[in-house]
Amino acid sequence: MEFKLLLAMTEDSRVDAVLQAAREAGATGATVITSARGEGLMPKKTFLGLDLTGQRDVILLVVEAHLSRDILAAVARAGEFETRPGCGIAFQLAIEDAAGLGSQIRALSGRRPQP
Repeated sequence: MEFKLLLAMTEDSRVDAVLQAAREAGATGATVITSARGEGLMPKKTFLGLDLTGQRDVILLVVEAHLSRDILAAVARAGEFETRPGCGIAFQLAIEDAAGLGSQIRALSGRRPQP
């Protein structure tokens, strides 16, 4: 089975919608890393000229390769990444090798995961 790693960076307020959309599109789980910092094309500044970088959450999803494009599209829609500037980004990377995915493979192949 081939897998892809989907990474999405978005505002905390959008994480639940992104996770729900990913699940509905076929994702079997996710890891959320909170309080990441970043800036976009136009760095935000305060009235004193200080950097004002917003906190973001990073969502990591290991998904089956043939589902990855649909999940990525669902995540982008839920996060409004293409319609609202500064809402976040999402992209996918190929996974060459992995360990610890036995329960996910069983779930994707229709077998019940073992506790």
